[in-house]
Amino acid sequence: MEYSTDRPLVSLTVAGIARRADEYLIVEERIRGQRYLNQPAGHVEPGETLLEAVIREVREESRFAFEPTELLGLYHDNPHQGRRVLRVAIIGEINEAPDDEPLDDGILAAHFMSRAALERTTIPHRSPFVTAAIRDFEQGRRYPLDLLHSIR
Repeated sequence: MEYSTDRPLVSLTVAGIARRADEYLIVEERIRGQRYLNQPAGHVEPGETLLEAVIREVREESRFAFEPTELLGLYHDNPHQGRRVLRVAIIGEINEAPDDEPLDDGILAAHFMSRAALERTTIPHRSPFVTAAIRDFEQGRRYPLDLLHSIR
């Protein structure tokens, strides 16, 4: 099997999983003119740890402060075409109210939605990772954050 050298083997991303009562923090975003629902998520920047990245992404996309508490899981997508993605989903607590800064470019709004509402919505999910993470959260999957090692 030949591997193309013009596309990355993996795009490393993080997602913040936060729940209040029975609702999850979800962002509504616009990508190439289409609306999607997603957890606050994004790429790990050069020099960032996974925890630093998830704290930044949740703040930029929802304006909530995020305190990581547990690792939910690793989610890998390996399509035949396009970029392969490794998503690190991290559970955390959010503060009571978001700050007043503007949301990140492309983010339309932050919502709290139940699993049922997410399943009923006509707005597509950004990827299958959204429902996979919620399913795993509700099944009680939790791992200690000390599984994540950063070597700088």
